Amino acid sequence: MSEQFADLGRVTLCYETFGDPADPAMLLIMGLGTQMIAWRDDFCRQLVDQGFFVIRFDNRDSGRSSSMKGRPATLRQLVTKRVKAPPYTLGEMADDAIGLLDHLGIEKAHVVGASMGGMIAQHIAMRYPARVLSLTSIMATTGGRFVGQPRMAAIPLFLSTPAGKEDYVERAVKLFRAVGSKRLFDEDYVREGAAKAWERGLNLAGTGRQLAAITADGNRKKRLARVTAPTLVIHGKDDRLVSPSGGKATAKAIPGARLLLLHDMGHDLPRPLWPRIIGAIVENARRTKEVVASAT
Repeated sequence: MSEQFADLGRVTLCYETFGDPADPAMLLIMGLGTQMIAWRDDFCRQLVDQGFFVIRFDNRDSGRSSSMKGRPATLRQLVTKRVKAPPYTLGEMADDAIGLLDHLGIEKAHVVGASMGGMIAQHIAMRYPARVLSLTSIMATTGGRFVGQPRMAAIPLFLSTPAGKEDYVERAVKLFRAVGSKRLFDEDYVREGAAKAWERGLNLAGTGRQLAAITADGNRKKRLARVTAPTLVIHGKDDRLVSPSGGKATAKAIPGARLLLLHDMGHDLPRPLWPRIIGAIVENARRTKEVVASAT
């Protein structure tokens, strides 16, 4: 389906859907400075083939969703972990996602988030437990100071201003060579995705504001103990942006969570690993019925 827009009052989100609205909904949330198209069309269609109505969207300050106001986080604030008054919070970004479900008339959904999207998905599960059928947190962390710490050398690649489309594409290649899956790195795949993102429109200041929201959120470890949805945590063993300790800590913090650590996976979603990633997401979603059955 072509792009549509949901006016939520405080923010307007650009979104797309795949599949039959009568099927169980699966909401896909992407990460820092990354547009919804990073959930590739084929990835979404493979979830549709498994019986889900798939929704992807641009977070606020990303792609074609609303650009917000406020100062981006500075590199010094990120290094010192001191962002006292971010322009908005991860909780508000979770509210955006719930607002999109309301717009679509969807009461409950399976929620899947990658990187910052995983953190937003965690907030949805904590704040709106009745709306979440299952939770999959991919290459995310708890926000704890001693787990999942980012490779600070990669942060300037998110924030630097490209001179044009070609420069932006080269920057994306450099970034994913630094943090993505080494053995499974596909340069053509990265170039294609970056070119499409450029054409849809960039929001570099928005990436800085999203970083402020991440940094200010603090440690979610105790709050994650409130999550009741069947939970899967996926993390790459070769993740050089959010270390695997972040995924391990997330799985440990959420009661009953299952942890899947994948060889050869960095901080990306390499196509050769889609069968395992999608298979695990679907298996976790189907745990919802098991949980309901065991409780009755």
